[in-house]
Amino acid sequence: MTGIERIAEAFESARASGRRAALMPYLMGGFPDLDTSRRLGLAYARSGADLIELGVPFSDPLADGPVIHAAGTAALNAGAKLESVLEVGQAIAEHVPVVVMCYANPILARGLERFADALLAVGVSGLIVPDLPLEEAEGTLAACDERGLALVPLVAPTTPEDRLRRIGAQARGFLYTVLLTGTTGERSGLQDGLAAVLSRAAACTTVPVAVGFGISTPRQAAAAAAAGADGVIVGSRLVRAAGEGGAAGDPVSAVGALVREFSTGLTGSY
Repeated sequence: MTGIERIAEAFESARASGRRAALMPYLMGGFPDLDTSRRLGLAYARSGADLIELGVPFSDPLADGPVIHAAGTAALNAGAKLESVLEVGQAIAEHVPVVVMCYANPILARGLERFADALLAVGVSGLIVPDLPLEEAEGTLAACDERGLALVPLVAPTTPEDRLRRIGAQARGFLYTVLLTGTTGERSGLQDGLAAVLSRAAACTTVPVAVGFGISTPRQAAAAAAAGADGVIVGSRLVRAAGEGGAAGDPVSAVGALVREFSTGLTGSY
C-alpha cells in the first residue's frame, strides 16, 4: 500500500468508525526529548488518532506560533536531527499513517530525492512543506508521486479562486485548509464563515479537506467537522500539554487523555 493509499484508507476508516472527521494530532519530533516524543506519538495512536502530523524542528518556522516555535527550539537544543525525528516517525507509522511537516530548507539541504527516499524508507505516508509555493512545487510533487507519497498543500481563506483550483488539482492525500490568516496557536473560538471556506476548498479538489490552525478544544473540533471538514488537525494545545507534563508530571498520560477527548468530540458527543 502506498502512502497516498494509506492516507485515503485512514479517512475512510474514521468515517466507518462513527467519527464525523478524521483526527490528526500534531507532534513536534524531539520534544520534550526524542524518546518522549516517540511515546507521545504512540499514545496518540492508542487514543484515537487516525493520522499523525510529525513536525521536524526548524530554526525559523514561519507558519508556527509561539507554542510550537518554542517546542521546536527546545527539540533542536536537545539535539534533535532529521534522522532521529524520522526514527520517531518510523515507530509511529507501524500503527497509523504519518505525514511529516518540514520546512523547505532542511529538504533542500539534504537533497530532494534523498529526502523523499528517507521518508519512504521509514514508512512515512506524506509530506507538508508550509513554505513551498505552488510555483515551486513541481519537483517535489514529482518526487513524491514517484514514491507514492502524498504532497499535501495548504490553502487559506484568502487564497484566490483560480489559485485554489490549481492547488486543489494537485493535492495528494488531503487538502490542508488553514482556518485563519496568521500562525498556528490556540484560539478561543472558530472564525465565522468556516462552512463556506470548507465548501469552497472541497469544490476545488477530489481529496479530503482537513482543517487546522486554531483548533484547541473538542468542541471546536466537533464544530469544524459539523461545518464540513473531513479531517481536523490539532497542534498547539497538545504540544503545550506535552510541555506542561500534566498534574502527575506524566506528559504521555496527559496528552493521551486529551487526544481521547478530541476523538470523542468527533463522534458527535458535543
